[in-house]
Amino acid sequence: MPEEARLVRSDSGSLYPEGEGWFVVNARDTHWWHSDAFGSTAPFEGYKAPFQEFGINMRVLQPGRPNCLYHSENAQEAIFVLFGEPLLLIEGEERPLKQWDFVHLPPGTQHVLVGAGTGPCGVLLVGTRPKEEELFYPAAEVARKYKAAAEQDTANPEEAYAPYPESVMGRVPEGTLPG
Repeated sequence: MPEEARLVRSDSGSLYPEGEGWFVVNARDTHWWHSDAFGSTAPFEGYKAPFQEFGINMRVLQPGRPNCLYHSENAQEAIFVLFGEPLLLIEGEERPLKQWDFVHLPPGTQHVLVGAGTGPCGVLLVGTRPKEEELFYPAAEVARKYKAAAEQDTANPEEAYAPYPESVMGRVPEGTLPG
């Protein structure tokens, strides 16, 4: 029978699981990564105990900010809009989303989210973890106007994200979550 994972406090005071096992953590208490370029994210999993079969995180975006660079990958993903009005850039098109919208992304689908509307938006992102990850970052025109495109086509994440500073870990930024 699986045991409960111990939650430990980081230097910033946020909680993360130390090992494998089941756990319960509130999004306001878990560790968050913040990037001026790509918003705030709560990955929920621990540093030394990543989830084996899927990734899951909550992302909060301000209007005009993408959640990452426009890309495709060899993994299935899903997006669920929790609050706000993100804009989905998908396969060269723009699709406005609203609260409770669900998006299914088969492997190979080029996509990115951009915060839209008058305030922050929050989404739940879930994706499978293939044994060997294959990513592609196109220098796509649809994403360029939102500062969400790689400078040139590349399959190398380090090359695609080279112009951006690393995210900083800490507590959930004030005003990030509603309520």
